[in-house]
Amino acid sequence: MLKTYTYTELSEAAIDKLVSRNADENNSIGERVESIIAAVRAKGDFALLEFAEAFDKVKLSRLYLDRDEIGRIAESIGEDQKSAINTAYQNIYRFHESQLKQEQKVETMPGVTCWRETRPIEKVGLYIPGGTAVLPSTFLMLGIPAKIAGSKEIIVCSPPQKDGLINCYIAYVAKLLEIDRIYLVGGAQAVAAMAYGTASITKVDKIFGPGNQYVTRAKTIIQSSTQTSIDMPAGPSEVLVIADETANPVFVAADLLAQAEHGPDSQAVLVSTSSSIIEQTIEELKKQLEELPRKEIAAKAIENSYAILAQDLNTAMEFSNKYAPEHLILATDNWEKITAGISNAGSVFLGNLTPESAGDYASGTNHTLPTSAYARSYSGVSVDSFIKKITFQHLSPEGINNLGNTVEILAELEGLQAHKNAVTVRKSSLT
Repeated sequence: MLKTYTYTELSEAAIDKLVSRNADENNSIGERVESIIAAVRAKGDFALLEFAEAFDKVKLSRLYLDRDEIGRIAESIGEDQKSAINTAYQNIYRFHESQLKQEQKVETMPGVTCWRETRPIEKVGLYIPGGTAVLPSTFLMLGIPAKIAGSKEIIVCSPPQKDGLINCYIAYVAKLLEIDRIYLVGGAQAVAAMAYGTASITKVDKIFGPGNQYVTRAKTIIQSSTQTSIDMPAGPSEVLVIADETANPVFVAADLLAQAEHGPDSQAVLVSTSSSIIEQTIEELKKQLEELPRKEIAAKAIENSYAILAQDLNTAMEFSNKYAPEHLILATDNWEKITAGISNAGSVFLGNLTPESAGDYASGTNHTLPTSAYARSYSGVSVDSFIKKITFQHLSPEGINNLGNTVEILAELEGLQAHKNAVTVRKSSLT
């Protein structure tokens, strides 16, 4: 069960060790991923077929499903499941659509006008994890903002099932998003294929999607070695729950396990001002764990998780900001008093009736979020992730006369005469 620490008794070194996760200290993951990337670059589709057989245990005759095949698979979805996906789609779409705004033009001085316009990233790659759980919700979270942004080409990769197909839920989301082709490729090899391109898979400008440590490492390698960018280094999932005496241990345990069941490398952290809440939560973990179909996976994640006893909510928030969680749950009736103290978190869930799973599926916010403390510098996926903002400026005759002298002086002091001349010749043409 959860190991428990008292915050005031921890040294800075101990805290640093606790907040560190998913480190590849001997670079074994990095070396394996680099070999996968090299194989895809060298052998293209052939390497992808080999990896499908080796990793997914399926021998594929081709690497994709087309629109008709996707449609046939989607037909087997139940009405309840269809309704739930439709509701999630509508909420996610509504929230993300509000993010696309036209900025105003600004006259910085008379005759000098500056503004920004958005343009979609034209070719994007979406990685939809398979592994031990199939995630149509991730498809919604990535596909919807891509469509709203207006990306012209959306490449979708997802690992094949044992029958060489995708499940009906992924297929149904593809229909909602009007995706005509899904590539049956998973893991680091999918990232490599989208970054470098193969005979079947188009090279993209930016890659999106969470995954395990291999997918995350592939994305970071790709970003540092190609012109293809990534959304963020989104690896194994994690949650941090801040709970005081007003928290419900049953809810807290459920939230911790909801994250733990993602995978054995997930992490669930409880930071509480109450030793009683910690003890009750641990007892609830034991009870609820036994009822989970994925209890073996969740149990391994809980073994790598822990609880912190903090002296007050401000101290609890201090630790949370150091941890910089992907998901932060404020399991307290007093959440309004501490939200201003949040500086590092991917997505925040406020109060005892707001489970993290609401954001995972259907509240409307995006669940593709920074993990492994990257919330210190990254945001979650949004429409902004799929667009570029290009600056424009226009100078009228009044503008070049008003601004010209300033530019000439600055260019001259930097020793850039041609820069100065570009202004001078324009000013001279107006006299």
